Amino acid sequence: MPTGAEPHRPLTRHYAAPAERSGFVRDLFNGTAADYDRINGVFSLGTGGWYRRGALRRAGLAPGQRLLDVAVGTGLVAAEAARVLGDPAAVTGLDLSEGMLAEARRRVGGIRLVQARAEALPVADGSVDFVSMGYALRHVADLGVAFAEYRRVLRPGGRVLLLEIGRPEGRTAQALLKAYLGRVVPTLCRWTAPRRRAGQLMDYYWDTIEACVPAEAILRHLRGAGFADVRCDTSLGVFKAYSGRRPPAADDDAA
Repeated sequence: MPTGAEPHRPLTRHYAAPAERSGFVRDLFNGTAADYDRINGVFSLGTGGWYRRGALRRAGLAPGQRLLDVAVGTGLVAAEAARVLGDPAAVTGLDLSEGMLAEARRRVGGIRLVQARAEALPVADGSVDFVSMGYALRHVADLGVAFAEYRRVLRPGGRVLLLEIGRPEGRTAQALLKAYLGRVVPTLCRWTAPRRRAGQLMDYYWDTIEACVPAEAILRHLRGAGFADVRCDTSLGVFKAYSGRRPPAADDDAA
């Protein structure tokens, strides 16, 4: 059931009505899947596999666990998770975009890939130890519904990690990030791939970052979905790592 917890206001510059967002996002990512890794290299401000891998380990991912990577994209987070776990078969990647799934299949061998939405996971209750999501939280329709799904599929004691990019503190830092991600990167993308939609993707990325609800709201929705030990760690002023834990069964029963 929808909770009305949208990650940002409707962005009518890109789609006419909220009901069109899901189709717009799927079409946009399908159209940019082949260029996404190159775009990400510019967009990530020098972070990469080392940051994703470290964040997964700090959040508690360890060999012997099973992980669900929601919005797997081209498999950047899933690949690092497979390295931590030492077993690609322990990773399931899920995405709405068939284009992104095709790229993930090419990049990361051995993982299971499923086409689905974050708000309706085709995964059994209590069947995974860890849920991850890399830089896609701004693209879901309802934070409350998505977080409730994450909690549902986690085993008691299981953990969630949501990697995001957010507005930095301070006007100067915000202005610099807006100039880089909102103007420089889309322009570079249009120069290097003029007949593709990479520039449009980066325009949309910046608009979702600028309009996204603050970290406190995301933490509140995680708590509202029943997660404990909720926190947000920030790196380089803009990279956010939201984490939480599904309480043990006894605590669930008490609640």
